[in-house]
This record gives sequence, C-alpha cells and structure tokens, in this order.
Amino acid sequence: MSRFSEVKDLILSLEGDFEKFYEKGNQAAGTRVRGGMQALKTLAQEIRTEIQNKKNQSE
Repeated sequence: MSRFSEVKDLILSLEGDFEKFYEKGNQAAGTRVRGGMQALKTLAQEIRTEIQNKKNQSE
C-alpha cells in the first residue's frame, strides 16, 4: 500500500498549486501543476508495470 500513499501524497502536494492556478490565475502554479501531473503519470505507469509483473509471476 505504500505505492498508494505515494500517489495520495503527490496529489495532495499539488492541491495548493491547483487553487492558485484555477482561482487566482497564477501561471507559475499552472506550470508546477503540469509538472506534478507528469510525475503522477510516470508513477502510475510504474505501478501498472509492477502490478503486471506480479500478476505474471503468479501464473
């Protein structure tokens, strides 16, 4: 479950920047959100690969 915690922590770390971008129009916050979303995409792909490998090992 530590991988799930990583996902949650990453999302929560972006919360302030989401607010700054969408509510205040802060462009720099938008850049940070985009970077964070890219990191989330990478993390999600790593988790998907890990799950697939574990699934294939059990067969």
